[in-house]
Amino acid sequence: QVQLVESTGGSVQPGGSLRLSCVTSGYPFERLWVAWFRQGPGSERGGVAVIYGGSDNTYYADSVKGRFTIAKDNFRMTVYLEMNNLKPEDTAKYYCAAHPGQRVIDKWLPRQYDYWGRGTQVTVSP
Repeated sequence: QVQLVESTGGSVQPGGSLRLSCVTSGYPFERLWVAWFRQGPGSERGGVAVIYGGSDNTYYADSVKGRFTIAKDNFRMTVYLEMNNLKPEDTAKYYCAAHPGQRVIDKWLPRQYDYWGRGTQVTVSP
């Protein structure tokens, strides 16, 4: 059973920065796909960034490329999402999600992920 514990989000002004963390447990981190998804008001849940515990490859949604960075600490079994130059449209509830195993069919599909954190609110407003 994989457990995910997300850090608290927050409220920032446009152009500001926030860092989220997701501490994992219950499964070898090196064989875990971990993704950040977000869901804004009236929107479907969409993928933001993805990382695999066993490699240094990272994947980003076009809307956040160049502004967000996903990173991992294998020793701490933790995945981070560094968010810079935040925009009002980044306002959403952010979720950490995990898929155990070496392969994932579609890393951007929410139903590929078996485990989810509770979500944390990020609000960007003047």
